[in-house]
Amino acid sequence: MRRHVWVGTVLTALVTGTALGITPVRADSQGEPRSATKGVGWKPCPDTPAVECGSVTVPIDWSRPDGPAIEIALARRKATDPSARIGSILINPGGPGASGVADVQADGIGGSFSAGVRRRFDVVGFDPRGVGRSHLIRCRPTTLRPSDVLPTTAEQFRRLRELNRAYGDGCRKLSGPLVGFVDNKSVIRDMDAIRAALGERELTYYGNSYGTLMGQQYAQMFPHRVRAMVLDSTMDHSQATTWSFLRSEAKAVQESFDQYVAWCRRSTDCALHGKDVRRVFAELYARAERGKLIDPRTTMKISLIELLLDTQYAFLGPYWKSLSEDQAKLLASKPEPAVTAPSKQVSEKPVEDPATPIFCQDWRVPVRNVDEVQAYRRKLAQVAPDMKLPAQAWASTMTCVGWPDRARNPQEPLRWKGVPPVLMLNSRYDPVTPYEWAQNVARQPSAVLLTYDGWGHGVYSMDSGCVTAATERYLIDLRTPARGAHCPAIKPPPGR
Repeated sequence: MRRHVWVGTVLTALVTGTALGITPVRADSQGEPRSATKGVGWKPCPDTPAVECGSVTVPIDWSRPDGPAIEIALARRKATDPSARIGSILINPGGPGASGVADVQADGIGGSFSAGVRRRFDVVGFDPRGVGRSHLIRCRPTTLRPSDVLPTTAEQFRRLRELNRAYGDGCRKLSGPLVGFVDNKSVIRDMDAIRAALGERELTYYGNSYGTLMGQQYAQMFPHRVRAMVLDSTMDHSQATTWSFLRSEAKAVQESFDQYVAWCRRSTDCALHGKDVRRVFAELYARAERGKLIDPRTTMKISLIELLLDTQYAFLGPYWKSLSEDQAKLLASKPEPAVTAPSKQVSEKPVEDPATPIFCQDWRVPVRNVDEVQAYRRKLAQVAPDMKLPAQAWASTMTCVGWPDRARNPQEPLRWKGVPPVLMLNSRYDPVTPYEWAQNVARQPSAVLLTYDGWGHGVYSMDSGCVTAATERYLIDLRTPARGAHCPAIKPPPGR
């Protein structure tokens, strides 16, 4: 998962789905596109010649393998020692909506792999359908405001529902039928087509955050095609109800806040060191709720949901030092804006937003009316007495209210059978993929959870020698750590 991207403008230009360049594709007797088994046809990427780019053809609707098709974009950095090469490792950085192609080109997650892994594996990133270069989904903006996801009246809830429906309809009008087929189960079939195109009998995969859902469901659908799988910061798609989803996320952000408070208490790097940090945040929360919280840099009001999003985003790093400095400045800011912000001209540009359609097709988290909104907020405030609610999970849930397409891939229990050992990584204090989610997924008989006893999201990027060594040993030799293994926390850099 990632920070929610707000949509608040109006589009007047009209673009149709014909821009997708959709073509038919044939399938072989095993249901894989014939073009996938012919290879990728790698060429140097125009903007990054050191990296190779290619694509695989897949059907938009996998139940109609001979129907209209799209190209899934790929990027590859080849193994540094061809003589020692084991194969390809497919990666996805999450999101939903993050680009694996851009990640490989920038040497992101792939660049974090140890020299031993890069020596033996081609690192291949892909853009899931609707993302990046795989026919990026564009939507027609609406007048949705950040505050709209916290409706307090029936009329405000009705407005939210209508705006979300209009936004979804605009996505389909601009991006065509692909918008209805960006669910994760379609993506994992694409992943299997990529595996075939790479010439791999079995898949080696690293998925971060939302990319772990791709890995989990791939293993469930294609258990005998898994060689190795690293699931870093784990989604739990068995959170069956709106309440269980929101409750678990609220618990995680509150625990992350508690860790931040403890750091401020002991560290002079905290700009609020010596102050009651809980009381400071309560004051900022109250100001935002009254419409009196002002950004001193812009003199603009900061809404309540924006305050929560920014605060909880800082737990991802964690970026405690920056958070404390920002909160100190907000606390000292004037209660009223110094100037009136000029009205902005409405943008006519389409919004690039694969995240919303993907989430709303993968999660059925209904909120039926404003009474339920208020009931959830009261209950969540009991779970998270300082944070009150998990901002990202809440915003994602509320942007699906009224969404015009059904959830094609709603939550279900994860059941692995015949899956080889899978390595899971998770921080003890992760604000968006809670530790309890990882514990739930780790109940699968072949899953081994390595706990990083620290903070933040994306364990492999934490520069932990313990995590790096365990991951390299697993990817190369297929040896997992002992069950219940832990890696010690690393103190966040002072600049964070």
